[in-house]
Amino acid sequence: MLQNPIKILVPTGSLGAGADEAEVRYGISQGAHAIATDAGSTDSGAAYLALGMSKNNRGAVKRDLAILMKAGAEAGIPLIVGTSGQAGGDKNVDWTLDIVLEIARELAIEPRIAVLYSEQDKAVLKGKNAAGKIRPLPPLGALEDSTIDACDHIVAVMGPEPYVAALQGGADIILGGRTTDTAVIACYALMKGAPQGASWHAAKIAECGAQCSVERGGAGVLISIGEDGFEAEPLNTSFRCSPQSVSAHMLYENSDPFRLTEPGGVLNVTASVYEQISPRVVKVTGSVWESMPYTMKLEGAGRGRYQTVMLVGIQDPEVLHRIDEFHDKMLAALYERTRRTIGAAAGDFHISLRMYGWNAVSGDKPPPGTPPPREVGVLFVATADTQEMATQIAKACNPYFFHYPINMDEELPSYGFAFSPADIERGAVYEFKLNHVIETEDPMELVRTRWVDLKQAEAA
Repeated sequence: MLQNPIKILVPTGSLGAGADEAEVRYGISQGAHAIATDAGSTDSGAAYLALGMSKNNRGAVKRDLAILMKAGAEAGIPLIVGTSGQAGGDKNVDWTLDIVLEIARELAIEPRIAVLYSEQDKAVLKGKNAAGKIRPLPPLGALEDSTIDACDHIVAVMGPEPYVAALQGGADIILGGRTTDTAVIACYALMKGAPQGASWHAAKIAECGAQCSVERGGAGVLISIGEDGFEAEPLNTSFRCSPQSVSAHMLYENSDPFRLTEPGGVLNVTASVYEQISPRVVKVTGSVWESMPYTMKLEGAGRGRYQTVMLVGIQDPEVLHRIDEFHDKMLAALYERTRRTIGAAAGDFHISLRMYGWNAVSGDKPPPGTPPPREVGVLFVATADTQEMATQIAKACNPYFFHYPINMDEELPSYGFAFSPADIERGAVYEFKLNHVIETEDPMELVRTRWVDLKQAEAA
């Protein structure tokens, strides 16, 4: 039975996005028991896992970590970070650890650091697959060993259990590999015996920091988890939460607004009640946790083929009035030009034209009667087995791409090219190759924990 609510300070939606020092001070003054933040996701694509690099620049991450480490050390509360370094692979985690160690020296503090790795050994995964312990998520099919081999790095998405173990082991700072956003925030309350439904729901609402508030512009949120539910309060005292702003966050990155699948269970908020208990604070009750067999999502990323791009802007009104016809004619001409000038050496190449200002984002043709745009940007993308061939295809297509007329019997136009040289080597295409879950009875089985105790290191 909880004597007092468990208070978790969530300083920002993602480490490096900009923690606010004044907001953090406010959360500490309100009695926060822990600081917890996510540090990444799959939002920005597969390259960050495949390459083991962060999307955020080092300075932004160091700035946020310095604020949070100082606050945590002064208040004597743990700092918990999940999906370190954007993708949560071993390289991403170690990159974050290096920053933490640098800050610790600068602040003259000696934290006990737990480092949680969730990158997977391919041989282990092949064995699990052979034993029928891995199953696909839509739209993928059964996992082949060749797909495992095609990944540069594979992570298993952790739940709260490794974080709970690290907290129980006395960690001042936890740097986790790939983890669900909610597990990072829920773990401390779960360790303290808070209700699972309230803990998981509070974590879901707080995962993006102040995005659960009515106003935009704040960074963080304070959640208070008690026996009968939880409360959400923006850390910026000028902002407020409302029942609508809090309940709406269940829709974020979730196809079902009432059920959220996590390792070991499903959060069910069908019966949840959202109540405005003060001008700034919303209380939520009725959240339910439904236990399920334990699974961890597998994410694997690897290098694909290579691309070279070119970009032009077009304001020709005749082209813009017949833009779909122009796209189709030019694309056919570019394929014909490549086959004629390079031939079989081009291999299994691909060319796309992406009409920004028309349909490049959706990929759909606008409905009949849609007015023509004022201008479009046309992005040429050549994809081939090597970077050299992708560039050769772009060079072969260059004259047509920059001068292709909508009416063949008229003088050749010159479209506005953005750069010179026109062809830009984009490098390898990185792809997510796994979308599967792995069954495990032990939530710790696929996790490795490393301890870095600076106090002991100093004594040694």
